Amino acid sequence: MINSLKTIAVFGVNFTGNYRYPMAVAFDKAAHEIGVNLVYMNFIGRVGTYGNATFSPERYGDHELDFLDAIDLDRFDGIIFDGDFNNLPNLEDRMTEKLRTAKCPVVSISTYVEGFHNVVFDDIGGFRQVVEHLLDHHHFTKIGFMSGYLTHPDAQGRLKEFQRIMRSRGLPENGAGFFEGDFWFNKGDAAAEYFLSLPERPEAIVCANDYMAISLVSALKQRGIRVPEDIAVTGFDGLADGQNIILPHLTTASRQQDELASSVLRAMIALIDKDTEKFDVTVRSRMIINHSCGCRKVDYRIETGKIDEAYKKNRHFNYHLLDAEAALLRLNKVDDFEKLGDVFRDRAVNFGDYKSFFLMLYTDSEGRISCSSDFDKPTHSFSPVIWIDKNDEYAKPEGCLADGDPLPHSSDERPHTFILTSVHTAESIFGYAAIEMDNDGSSREFYILWLMILSMQLETLQKNDRINRLIESLESKSLSDDLTGAYNRRGFYKMAMETMPDDNTPISTFVIDIDRLKRINDEYGHYEGDASIRAAARIIQSCCDNGEICGRTGGDEFSVFARGLDEEGAQRFIERLREETERYCDKEGKPYSLSMSCGYCTAQAGTHIDEMLKVSDYRMYEQKSKGRE
Repeated sequence: MINSLKTIAVFGVNFTGNYRYPMAVAFDKAAHEIGVNLVYMNFIGRVGTYGNATFSPERYGDHELDFLDAIDLDRFDGIIFDGDFNNLPNLEDRMTEKLRTAKCPVVSISTYVEGFHNVVFDDIGGFRQVVEHLLDHHHFTKIGFMSGYLTHPDAQGRLKEFQRIMRSRGLPENGAGFFEGDFWFNKGDAAAEYFLSLPERPEAIVCANDYMAISLVSALKQRGIRVPEDIAVTGFDGLADGQNIILPHLTTASRQQDELASSVLRAMIALIDKDTEKFDVTVRSRMIINHSCGCRKVDYRIETGKIDEAYKKNRHFNYHLLDAEAALLRLNKVDDFEKLGDVFRDRAVNFGDYKSFFLMLYTDSEGRISCSSDFDKPTHSFSPVIWIDKNDEYAKPEGCLADGDPLPHSSDERPHTFILTSVHTAESIFGYAAIEMDNDGSSREFYILWLMILSMQLETLQKNDRINRLIESLESKSLSDDLTGAYNRRGFYKMAMETMPDDNTPISTFVIDIDRLKRINDEYGHYEGDASIRAAARIIQSCCDNGEICGRTGGDEFSVFARGLDEEGAQRFIERLREETERYCDKEGKPYSLSMSCGYCTAQAGTHIDEMLKVSDYRMYEQKSKGRE
């Protein structure tokens, strides 16, 4: 697996998104310091916005579960499970079910899972610091609370702690007002209307996370309410947007992700080495005091620089969007999956520098890759379709990566960090992509967009292959005789004309007719008659082993076109036809004898084939009238 260093897999959703990205950066940094490989098993999860009724994200996500089934957990020395942000039905359950089969240590870092080693987060302690800061430092007594949706355990725990603190201070347990939010941006306006409609306006509002705090601050400012001068607002989570984009910046609390990553990986190493059987990691939250509570003043000289930086990022985002559009148009012209790698090398420039990128496609039991139309069902074997190794440090397999090994082996003993993502559409699963970035942290959303574009192009190639094969099949049927499989009259003429030489090469035609077929039909039935026609076709085709064209051009009549046969060669062909017919009769032991009459014509290339067939036909009837000799 990669190299001799220990390899830790991290299972979770959307490590490339804004919410999970900082945690991935922290783990990347810790892994390089400690000296272990990290492999992110990155599941895309829900696609599109919540409430989008025109697309079923669950259907798209079903194929991610197929990818989960293909992973061989024995390839990893340890596994970290991040159950946060799992937003697809059954995804968390299927992940935990899969990970329970692992023989290596499994640590859950976001949700408690029975049977795993679990990280303990002191989120309540961090939340308590925020509320007590408003009470003890600012001496607010009229504090409102904006909760997340109350079916979520985090919302329940934070509400319970808020009520406990309020009661302990002799204040109403729901403070100056309670509003149930959604842990997202959608309820800011409704929350602002609620708190401003209360008989007594709150001095401060505690939000259960930063997303809701950001939306509430925006809604209050739109209504002319100054934050923090009129109402202070706090959040929880320590999101980068709350510290850099929104003004005023949020007072909040955050899990110390650097401490989390380092502690979890060091404890994991101890578990792997069996230096300990006890897993004891508690991550405390750190309070971030900023503008929105009134402790700090906005320094507009600093904020102007941040605005400039945000403008720069927005400008680069627009450039990246144009790059994505150009890549989409370029990929749309790709008509062969082998050309996908060239487009990726040339156009994949909008998500950061990378050291290596591998696109691995499933193969079936016959070795066919998943974007071919005759692909059956995936095995645990993958074929590398795109192989970009900028430093030439990975051993490219001659065939497939088999037995669930997701990555090639490296000659470099440095710590490696890969992110693996399923490549699929709502209709088809193709395989997975593996990327190793050349900078700190995991790749970003434009990379996921790239994978989706690649997936759609693979599906297009698959459909095109299916259409082409259907066209070939229909064309073959239009040129073939259903009973014998030989060319029909149209197919015979088409293929004969296509193989007609353009020099003075000798050519020959043969017209062959089954003798006494009516008698066979009358005495033994049409089944035997058809069997005789099929047998005659097999005999004639067995003699056409040097490029000759054979067709059934009538009920019991066959025609043959041969290039390069002169008079002597034509006689040898007829003699061989006689021998093969006698051999068939001796072997089959039918109650009747199969025989055929044959006439031929030889000429120089360029002679009209119809004229030659007329001569052949005339000679065939001459032979038939004289009897076999």
